[in-house]
Amino acid sequence: MILLPVILTILLLLSPGGNAYPASAPVPHANAINPAGSQREALDAFKKGRFDQVVRLLETFPPEQDLPRELLKIGVASYVKVGRPETAFKTYLKFIPSGQPDDPRLLREIATAFVTNYVRGPEEYVRIAAYTVLKDGADPLMTSVLEDGLFDSSALVRALAAEGLGRALAATKSLKPSSALTALKRALQDPAPAVRIAAINALSDTGDQSIIDILRRIARSDEGALPVFASAALVKLGQTEAFDDILSTATLPDRNARMAAIGLLGRLKLPRGFSTLSQSVYDPEPSVRAFAAGALGEFGTPESAAPLAHAVGDEDPRVRSIAAASLGRLQLPHARPLLWQAAKDPVDFVRAGAVEGLLRIGDSEASLVARELSKHADPSIRGAVAQAIGLSRYKQGVPLLDLLRQDLQPQPRLMAARALGRMARRETLPVLKPMLQDSDTAVRVTAAGSLLQVLRQPK
Repeated sequence: MILLPVILTILLLLSPGGNAYPASAPVPHANAINPAGSQREALDAFKKGRFDQVVRLLETFPPEQDLPRELLKIGVASYVKVGRPETAFKTYLKFIPSGQPDDPRLLREIATAFVTNYVRGPEEYVRIAAYTVLKDGADPLMTSVLEDGLFDSSALVRALAAEGLGRALAATKSLKPSSALTALKRALQDPAPAVRIAAINALSDTGDQSIIDILRRIARSDEGALPVFASAALVKLGQTEAFDDILSTATLPDRNARMAAIGLLGRLKLPRGFSTLSQSVYDPEPSVRAFAAGALGEFGTPESAAPLAHAVGDEDPRVRSIAAASLGRLQLPHARPLLWQAAKDPVDFVRAGAVEGLLRIGDSEASLVARELSKHADPSIRGAVAQAIGLSRYKQGVPLLDLLRQDLQPQPRLMAARALGRMARRETLPVLKPMLQDSDTAVRVTAAGSLLQVLRQPK
């Protein structure tokens, strides 16, 4: 009699259509876990700051199991805290499905984690991408990370860190003694000239008058390009007599010194430097003429149009490309015919520069040239198209950037990510978010930086 219920159950299961459960009741998944108890445990762990425990609990659930939103939310934050931004973003996509409004705070935390998680990565190119983002962000809250970058083995990373520190300090508008200021002054002794130059520029941007004597010593005793950057820093700090040294350097036989001086004439924008700058488009060295073309665009006066018109016809393609882009920066409608001439140049890199110039003056027909160049066999040309759209902030170019962010090569994708950040428009979020899952780490980091720029904009 004890075996009767067991026998009946077996017979019921073996009979046609037999089922141990009513037809209307679902059969429980063998691996399903009740989220209610785990949610309480996870919430408790989260409140106590035990983020690794939250992560372990989350990973006990089968991937296909739907989880409560509150559990997903603390899961995103916990993955960020333990340094797993990629998994944090995958969890975020479950928390905020496609088509629903974003959670800006959570998205900002994820994007920040993408950047800070790779500042000490083993690949130099990834660290360069991370510190480029930090430099562009100029976030005073990131000064400690930027200070850490001054100890990196890569000179380029150290230079980016120095520039970023200067921008972050300038944003605070405070000259109180700080570890960041001390770190920048220490960078003046860096073995790499590029880092010392970045530190000079950064310190001058802070307006710190205490470095004037140091700058004067550098201007008198160093060789190469360093003295001219020291002179420019002195000018920015009110020592205008140092400008004569820059003018003199712009005519020296040393090509690198001339390039530095000419670039600084464009940046300082002092009227008495324009004559020397405009004559530099006739320099015998193509690299100097290219610097002059870029500096004339940065100078930004309508008088720059005449020397730039000459440079658009230069024999060197790089000079022609930079001159076309600079001509667009002047916002002069009468430059359109000259720019369209450059848009038909036999060298595609020049055409990309012309696209930037035309888009800057609002000529939307240039987007047809941009679309054509976006299919070019050379990935550097496709990347140049993305850069042109970003620098011109041509808002109708977002669909083309969406195509370029799906490019098979990482260079165009990275340039598209940067360009979307320069657009700084909320409508670029749907294009940027998928880039956080790119196969290339530098692209993911760059996209995260652009997301941070976009999220700073008002809705």
